[in-house]
Amino acid sequence: MPIRHFLSDDDLSPQEQAEVLQRAIALKAAPFSERPLEGPQIVSVLFDKPTLRTQVSFVGAITGLGGHPLIVNATLAQVGERESIADVARVLGPQSRAIVWRTFGQDRLEEMARHAGVPVINALTDDYHPCQILADLQTILEHKGRLAGLTMAYVGDGANNMAHSYLLGGALAGIHVRIGTPAAHQPKPAILARAQAISTKTGGSVRVGDDPVAAVHGADVVITDTWVSMGMESEKADRQGAGSPFEKFAVTPELMGLADPDAIFLHCLPAYRGYEVASEVIDGPQSVVWDEAENRLHAQKAVLAFLLDQVRADG
Repeated sequence: MPIRHFLSDDDLSPQEQAEVLQRAIALKAAPFSERPLEGPQIVSVLFDKPTLRTQVSFVGAITGLGGHPLIVNATLAQVGERESIADVARVLGPQSRAIVWRTFGQDRLEEMARHAGVPVINALTDDYHPCQILADLQTILEHKGRLAGLTMAYVGDGANNMAHSYLLGGALAGIHVRIGTPAAHQPKPAILARAQAISTKTGGSVRVGDDPVAAVHGADVVITDTWVSMGMESEKADRQGAGSPFEKFAVTPELMGLADPDAIFLHCLPAYRGYEVASEVIDGPQSVVWDEAENRLHAQKAVLAFLLDQVRADG
């Protein structure tokens, strides 16, 4: 059997996603109950983009599973420039049980996976952020007691990696996913089509529109993200300035008030108060962003353990 990777949310089936989430909850309750990396065995972790939560949570996850996180300095390594991604993969693979990479193009991650010979995990690309969505789903499950049948509203930049992963991850979980985004910032059509196909099998649904009120109305979960993703810094003035197309998508107390009274608020962070979210919302009683940030640790432990199980089963 081929090596299993976690490159996008739908690399897991609905059943596997549910298994990983239950495993994450169990590992949160008993942090050292699984030690598949005992030795310690190495997991190589590469960062091409700025990081806080991803580095902290993956280092903690790998260590908690008994392993050693080998942090590769991307500035020094210059993967894909100083030497090819394929050659880097052939160096890292035999010395690692798994490879975690936070990078730019999804094609870079896929090339690493083709040549590494060990599981490769997406720690964020321009197209997807699947580990974050696992943590978000774990957080929703903890606070709501279920996933299937809930309504999840994401408002903001519908063309970014978070929107793409919410579509796919939410559809896998049987959630009704609503994306509210400016007409010029729609999700990639191919990713939207994949989410729609998944939702027909899980009982969920996906809907994209340009009205934040319609997206949030009656929702069980309200989510946003920065309007200026990494690599878009040159667009900051247009995206956050007065008259920005995103202005009406800010999660204010008024917009949050249109959701279900028991709705929770999520944000993957870093957050820019006064732009995509008001301080009163992110720091208010409906916000669960700090649980969400912590759950990166447990969700990543769970997906690492799951992938390592697949390698053992194949061996």
